Amino acid sequence: MSLYYDAVSVLTASASTGGSFKSRIYNARNIKASPAQIYALVIEASKWDILLKEVIENAGILKLEPKLTPLLALLLVHDHLIAKKGIAAPANHALRQAVERHKARLRAEFTKARVRRGCASVETLKDTVRKEKIASLGPQAAAAAAAIYPRWVRVNNIQSTVEQQLATTFAGYQRVEALSQLVEDDNDSAQDQGRGPGIGDKRRRRLRLDPHIPDLLAIAPGMDFTSSQAYKNGEIILQDKASCFPAYLLLGDDGSWQGNMIDGCAAPGNKTTHMASLLARQSAANRIFSIDASPARAKTLQKMVSAAHANSTVTVLAGQDFLALDPDDSRFADVTRLLLDPSCSGSGIIGRDDVPKLVLPGTTTSSDKSKSRNQGKKRKRRHDDEADNTSNAPADSTITLSTSDENELASSHLDPERLSKLSNLQTRIVEHALEFPAATHITYSTCSIHMTENESVVSRVLASDVAKRRGWRVMRRDEQPAGLREWRHRGIRTEPVEKDNGSSQPSPSIDLSDQDLEGCLRCWPGDDEGLGGFFVAGFVRDGSVDDWPVTGHESDGVDEEGDSDSFEGFSD
Repeated sequence: MSLYYDAVSVLTASASTGGSFKSRIYNARNIKASPAQIYALVIEASKWDILLKEVIENAGILKLEPKLTPLLALLLVHDHLIAKKGIAAPANHALRQAVERHKARLRAEFTKARVRRGCASVETLKDTVRKEKIASLGPQAAAAAAAIYPRWVRVNNIQSTVEQQLATTFAGYQRVEALSQLVEDDNDSAQDQGRGPGIGDKRRRRLRLDPHIPDLLAIAPGMDFTSSQAYKNGEIILQDKASCFPAYLLLGDDGSWQGNMIDGCAAPGNKTTHMASLLARQSAANRIFSIDASPARAKTLQKMVSAAHANSTVTVLAGQDFLALDPDDSRFADVTRLLLDPSCSGSGIIGRDDVPKLVLPGTTTSSDKSKSRNQGKKRKRRHDDEADNTSNAPADSTITLSTSDENELASSHLDPERLSKLSNLQTRIVEHALEFPAATHITYSTCSIHMTENESVVSRVLASDVAKRRGWRVMRRDEQPAGLREWRHRGIRTEPVEKDNGSSQPSPSIDLSDQDLEGCLRCWPGDDEGLGGFFVAGFVRDGSVDDWPVTGHESDGVDEEGDSDSFEGFSD
C-alpha cells in the first residue's frame, strides 16, 4: 500500500525541494515504492482527475469512509476503475476495502459519467475528458496544453542506424509527415509505465522522420521505450529535439574538418553523446573532452557516455570547472570546436512530464452541499499512521507542481538581478572558450526564453576584446547545416517585459545586425514544433583577422558573483 502513501507524500511535499516532478520522485529518500510506479500512477490519474472527482463526489464515499483523504481517494479509485490490475494492495487492506465496499456505486457513477458525455467506449471517454481539461484552462493556457509534444528518439550511430531501427524497434510503425498526425484519432491510453498496460493500450504506432536533425524520430506521445532492447543496448537515446541543435550546428554534415572538441558544461551527457554519434556517422576519429564541474553530475555523465558506447571517443574530465581550464594546456592544442550549454534560468522548459494540476474531490455530493451548510460541526476524520501526513485539501482544491525539468531555477518570470548574474556567468564562459588557440567553431545554447540570457549574451560576446582580437563572429544562416538552415524561428531584437500592473512594454534593443539575428536559432514552447523554449547560436572565427598575442582572460567588469557551483542547471 506504500505506493499510494508515497505518491501522496511526493505530491504534497514542499515545492521548495526544487527540480521536476520526476526528479523529485527519483530523489525522494522516504519512499518505499518503485519511483517508476509512483510516476506512472500520478501521470495516469491526472488524465482522469476531472471525471474521477465527479465519480467520487457523486458516489459520496468520502463522507462514508473516514480513512480516505481526497487525494488518496482519487489515486485509489483511479486504479480500481481504470488500471488493469486494480488497486495495488492486498485484498484485506483497510484502504482497498474502503474503496471496494462501494464498487457497485463507483462503477455506476463511472458509467453515468460516460453516458452523460455521449461516449460509447472508455477510449473515447478519455479523449473527451482531456478536451474538457484543456477547455477549462483559458485560451492561452489551452493553446499551450493542446500543443503536441512527441516522444523524441535519437538513433545512436555508434551502435545502429536509422534504417536498422526502422526495420527492428520501429517495425510496423506508420510513417507520417506532420506532428499533428501522430495523435490524430488517437483516443487510446498511454502505456501504464512500470505497472502493466491499462485500458485502451491499443495505441496506434506512428513516427515521423525529423526534417531538421539527422537520425531523430518523433514518436506518438506517451510511448515508453525504456524497457526496449534498443534502449538497453544504447541503440536509441531519448533526447528532445531542441537539445540536438547545438551538436548538429557545431559538427554539421561534413566530417572533413580537423581537430578535437570540448563539451564545457556537459552533464548529464546527451549533447556529448550526440556529438559522438555524429562523429560515428561521419566516420571521423576526433576526440571529445567532456567536462562538468560537479563531481556528482560527472558520475551521471560518465554513465551516459558508457551507456552510449562512446568511451573510445569521449574523455570525461570529472569535477573539472571549464572556467579553470588553461586554453594553452597541451591537451587542448588541437581543440577546434567547443559546445557550451551553461547553467540558465530554465524558463523555456515545458512540463511535458509533469502534472500541472491535480483536481481533487470534495467530501460532499452536489445534493448534500445545501445540507452541509446547516450542520454546525464537521465530522472529525481519523487517519492511519502514514495517512496523517496526506492531504486534507478542501473541495475543488488543486496541487500545482513544478514545470521545470531538473532545473531549480526554472521560471518564466525570474528576478532580473538573478537573470543578470546568470547572463554574466554565461558571457564569461563563452569568452573563455574564444581564447582556445586552435578554436574555429563554438556553439552557445540555453533552455531559456529570456533575451538577457540569449541574444544579449551574443551581443556582449561579440563586443568583447577577445572576440574582436581573434576575429570571432556569428555563424551565418547560409553557413549552417542544411537541416538547421531551414529552421524558421530566428533571433529576436526585442521582447515584451511584463510590468507589475500586467501590461507590457518592449525591452531595450540589442546591438546585433539582422544577419547576426538570422544566425541565432530559437524554439518556442506551445507552438506546432513540439518543443520547449530553447536558444542556440554558433560562433565562427574569421581567419583573415590576425590573432594578437594572448595576454590572458579579462573579465571586463563581469560580475564574478555568479560562480559555476551556484548554477548547476542541467544541459538537457
